[in-house]
Amino acid sequence: MGVSLRKALTDVSGEIDRRFDTLLAVPDDARADLYRAMRHAAIGGGKRLRPLLVFATANLFAVDRDCAARVAMAIEAIHVYSLIHDDLPAMDDDDMRRGKPTVHKVYGEAAAILAGDCLHALAFEVLADPATHPDPFVRAELILDLAHASGPSGMAGGQMMDLEAEKSTFDLSTVTRLQAMKTGALISASVEAGAILGRVPVEGRTGLRGYARDLGLAFQIADDLLDAEGDEALAGKKLRKDAGAGKETFLSLLGAERAREQARMLVDQAVQHLHTYGSEADLLRAIARFVLERDR
Repeated sequence: MGVSLRKALTDVSGEIDRRFDTLLAVPDDARADLYRAMRHAAIGGGKRLRPLLVFATANLFAVDRDCAARVAMAIEAIHVYSLIHDDLPAMDDDDMRRGKPTVHKVYGEAAAILAGDCLHALAFEVLADPATHPDPFVRAELILDLAHASGPSGMAGGQMMDLEAEKSTFDLSTVTRLQAMKTGALISASVEAGAILGRVPVEGRTGLRGYARDLGLAFQIADDLLDAEGDEALAGKKLRKDAGAGKETFLSLLGAERAREQARMLVDQAVQHLHTYGSEADLLRAIARFVLERDR
């Protein structure tokens, strides 16, 4: 990992943690455990890939850093809510996440559900706040895009397909669609958000959309490889789950070597989509290459 990317990841992680620390200050009333549950999931750990993509794309268009940080926190709140709910016994039933016990293991299932619900709501509250951007049309577009990426046409729809995968046999095109929704949609929303903040018209976002699409699929292939071959201590979560659940994945359908080749090709394509940008897009290029190298 390059020094600049390492520093960017560290800086963004610190920024997001500080903002969640402020947003989720524990009240002195009966909601205290709800806030503690949200803090447990949101603060510390995680790659912060999605916030980093917001910052990296926003920087292409000289977007105010505070505006980008608020949007990055909102998208990360959606991601964290999805992890809390995914870890519940009714879904993936996981005990560990980001190197610590999952929220429902510490605070119980009811608090975990409510913590996820609240992070979902807070994401849109942050985006709707004039402090995020003075232009109401920009704020409305940010809200619309994140809602689409989070709902039945995006992340939640992909998670439902993932649950169905345990009792169905999916071909490669179906697995690709599933992962484009479950994982790729929020990655794409992170890149799109930077362009929206930069007031880039829709027709000017083609390259960035191609980059995000290919990056999302490469990320998921790398995740499949990590699930099969990774170190649980480094990953901070339980691995080898997909094979145990009998799910078809990129790895099971392609085999390890072809899957790696596909991921490398997707990363190369993602970088090529940025050909119209100069050195200002180097962080986005570095993020794409990092996807193949990560161990968690």
